[in-house]
Amino acid sequence: MVFFRSVAALSKLRSRLAHQSTSLGSIRWLQVQSTSDLDLHAQLKDMIPEQQECLKKLKAEHGKVQLGNITVDMVISGMRGMTGLLWETSLLDPDEGIRFRGLSIPECQKLLPAASPGGEPLPEGLLWLLLTGKVPNKEQVNGLSAELQSRAKVPEHVFRAIDALPVTAHPMTQFASGVMALQVESEFQKAYEKGMPKTKFWEPTYEDSMNLIARLPTVASYVYRRIYKDGQIIPANSSLDYAANFSHMLGFDDPKMLELMRLYVTIHSDHEGGNVSAHTAHLVGSALSDPYLSFAAALNGLAGPLHGLANQEVLLWIESLVKECGEDITTDQLKDYVWKTLKSGKVVPGYGHGVLRKTDPRYTCQREFALKHLPDDPFFKLVSKLYEVVPPILTELGKVKNPWPNVDAHSGVLLKYFGLSEARYFTVLFGVSRSIGIGSQLIWDRALGLPLERPKSVTMDWLRTYCTKAT
Repeated sequence: MVFFRSVAALSKLRSRLAHQSTSLGSIRWLQVQSTSDLDLHAQLKDMIPEQQECLKKLKAEHGKVQLGNITVDMVISGMRGMTGLLWETSLLDPDEGIRFRGLSIPECQKLLPAASPGGEPLPEGLLWLLLTGKVPNKEQVNGLSAELQSRAKVPEHVFRAIDALPVTAHPMTQFASGVMALQVESEFQKAYEKGMPKTKFWEPTYEDSMNLIARLPTVASYVYRRIYKDGQIIPANSSLDYAANFSHMLGFDDPKMLELMRLYVTIHSDHEGGNVSAHTAHLVGSALSDPYLSFAAALNGLAGPLHGLANQEVLLWIESLVKECGEDITTDQLKDYVWKTLKSGKVVPGYGHGVLRKTDPRYTCQREFALKHLPDDPFFKLVSKLYEVVPPILTELGKVKNPWPNVDAHSGVLLKYFGLSEARYFTVLFGVSRSIGIGSQLIWDRALGLPLERPKSVTMDWLRTYCTKAT
C-alpha cells in the first residue's frame, strides 16, 4: 500500500475503502504495492524527505483552512470531538472503527502475514505497516521479527529496579518502573547531548522505539512471573515470533493461546492519537523527551480506570456477576444485575466509547476468535448474552451515546480461558501492545519535525465573560 502523500490523498483512500468491501480486486491493489526491500530503516530514510515536503506544502497551501468550530462544551468536556492532532499511523471512524494506514481490522487479518495459513496477523507485520504505510510480505515480517529479537536483551539493572518495589505493587506500577529503568539506554538522549541537526532526530528515535518495543515482552513477563509465579522466570525462545514469544515467557504455550496473543497485540496496538495513552506519549515526546520517557508517561495514563484499566474491571465485574447469580444465569437475572450496577452509580464496564458509535470491530474479531476456538466456554456464552442484554438497557437509560461493547468487553474472558486469569495484569498486556503504535508515531513525529504541543487554556471566568459578550 502506497504511503499517503497528503491528507487529501488519505481522505480519498478512506472514501474509496469505505465504499468498497474487501473484494479480490481491492486486495490485489494493495498487494501490488508491497515491496521486497527487507531494510525497514532504509525504507523510512527514503520516504521521510518526501513526507517532510508534503507536510510543508500542506501547511503552505492549506494552513489557514478551518477544521471546525470550538464550543464551550468541547473545552469543558475533555476536548471531545475537537480536531487538533496529527497522527499518521491510524484513523478512527465513529461508525466503522479503527483503520491502520487505511486498512480495517478484517482487511489486516486478510492481508498481513500470519504464522501459519489462515492464522491471526503477526504484530511485526502491523509494525511494518504503521511505519511505512505498506503491506509487508512474509520475508519482510520474518526479517523484522529477527531484528526485534536481536534488540531484546534487557540490562540487569532493569530487573533490580523492579525488584526494589514490593511484590504487591500493581503490575502497571512495576511495568512502568521497568520502562523508566530502560531509559538509561536511550540513544536519543545520548545523541541529543552530543548535538545533532533536527532533521536527524528521527534516527535515534527509531533506535529507541525499536529497542523499547523489542524489550517490553521480557520486562512485562518478568513482572508477571515475579508477582504470580514465585519469580520463576521463563527464558525467551528465539524460534518464536514476537507475540508467541511473549506468551511463552508468560508461561502459556498452547498454540491457540499463541494465536490469541498475536491477535491481541495487533488489535490493541494503535487507536489514533486522541486517547489518553497515545496523546500523552505525543505530548511528552513533543518536548523532545525520548521514547522511553514518553512511553512511561503513556503507561501511567493507560493505568487509569477510564482507559486501559477497564479491561481489568470487565473480568472482575463478570466474575462478581457469576459469584452472585451463577453461570447459568437467566436473561431476566442478567437484566436485573445490569440495572443494579447502573442504579448504584457505576457503569457497566466494557460498554461505550469516547468516539465509536457502533460495536467496536476489536470486540467483533475477538468474538469471532471465541466462536472458532471456545464456543462452549460458559464465560464466553455469558459475554454473548451481555451483548444482547446491555445495549437495549443503556439505550433505555438515555444517557449513553454509544451503548455497544468496546475492545475491553471481550479480551479478559479469552485470556481467562487459556489460563491467564489475573485481571490486575491485563493492562500490562495492553501496554506492550500499545508500544507498537506509539513507537511508530513517535518516529514520524520526529521525522516530520512536529513542534512542541502547547494548547491555550482558559478559566471559567474567561468563558463566562467571552460568552456574555458573544451573546
